[in-house]
Amino acid sequence: MQVRIARQTPQLQTVVAFYRDGLGLPEVGRFEDHEGYDGVMLDLPGTGAHLEFTATAHVAPPSPHVEDLLVLYLGSREAVDALVARSGAPVVPSANPFWDRAGVTVADPDGFRVVLVAGHWSPR
Repeated sequence: MQVRIARQTPQLQTVVAFYRDGLGLPEVGRFEDHEGYDGVMLDLPGTGAHLEFTATAHVAPPSPHVEDLLVLYLGSREAVDALVARSGAPVVPSANPFWDRAGVTVADPDGFRVVLVAGHWSPR
């Protein structure tokens, strides 16, 4: 199975810059006017999964919710601090206090939350 997580945005270039340049996710593809959509795919290194951000005029983009989280396990506090500084994203308190203990939650340009975790995930 392959996984791609797709989300529409009203500000494609700004959101792509945040995830690509700010969080360091490599761009792996893009398209323009594909049946009314423009889009950019970003790799989630080490996972085999991609994030896809699209823009279109015929469907309204989603609204963020405090529990819509993209959680990235970075492995160390130094890596988290470096990405927070590099991204320039606002740090926001998490609705779930677990995430505030595990790392830092930032908001992307659309207001969706990204949790940068200082450890590694392992099944229990």
